[in-house]
Amino acid sequence: MSDLFKIIEVSEDSISENEQLGTKEKYWYCEDEINYLYKKARPNTGEAWAEKITSELCELLNLPHAHYELAIWKDNLGTISPSFVSDNNSLILGNQILVKIDESYPEFSSNNYRVSEHTLDIVVEAIANNPMPIKLPLNWKPPQGIETAIETFVGYLLLDAWIGNTDRHHENWGFIMNNSVHLAPTFDHASSLGRELLDSKKKNIINSKAVKNYLAKSKSAMYDKIGDNKPMLTLDVFKNAAQIYPKAALIWLENLANISAKDTLSLFERIPKNYISEISIEFAQ
Repeated sequence: MSDLFKIIEVSEDSISENEQLGTKEKYWYCEDEINYLYKKARPNTGEAWAEKITSELCELLNLPHAHYELAIWKDNLGTISPSFVSDNNSLILGNQILVKIDESYPEFSSNNYRVSEHTLDIVVEAIANNPMPIKLPLNWKPPQGIETAIETFVGYLLLDAWIGNTDRHHENWGFIMNNSVHLAPTFDHASSLGRELLDSKKKNIINSKAVKNYLAKSKSAMYDKIGDNKPMLTLDVFKNAAQIYPKAALIWLENLANISAKDTLSLFERIPKNYISEISIEFAQ
């Protein structure tokens, strides 16, 4: 049995509930001069373990990523993540980037998953052909052969297809600006690994030998064409990106092929048993 992942105890007075961000319960707090984002996991959703496991999967893939630890605040399970944006830098999100490319782009939306203008083509254009060159993520050593920001982003799309991440909407990717502009690391992966399904549903899918079918139907938050009623599937987003950047796609696929089922199982076994069920582990594996 591997050592369990640590669970950080966040002191009650570290966080002010008056500083909640958005509609979900997440708060910034500072400890030892480091800014952390605490995200409260909704009960029985698996959000915390999905975020932590995906962070570790990114490490195996050698993808630049936000780092997450399991955390408890006021008896509530969640995650904490140190800010990947230093005091001298700023994070520019995808919706802010795309409105600069197309003034008609809907920068603000009541539903980030229903923005058909968020196409793979415009995202590629923003990263690969931006008038201001987009550099590799900060403080990251890329795999041999990965030389550009867009080649790195292809790895993000492979990750989405692998874990069934449905949350790559236009506020879940971006750039970091300092004296130059860099692709931000991949972040916010709680909507993945089938964590949203009840155990009974997961068991039925496993018994029907339909896990691959479930994953193949995973919807992204990117569209093929403006006006489409449905977003693309995560697998199709990666396939389309791979046609444009085949060398990068092959490198990331080779990295994925080097990760064994034993490697991933060892990660799941490090989640405390009271936070993840055996059927969830079997399903996500």
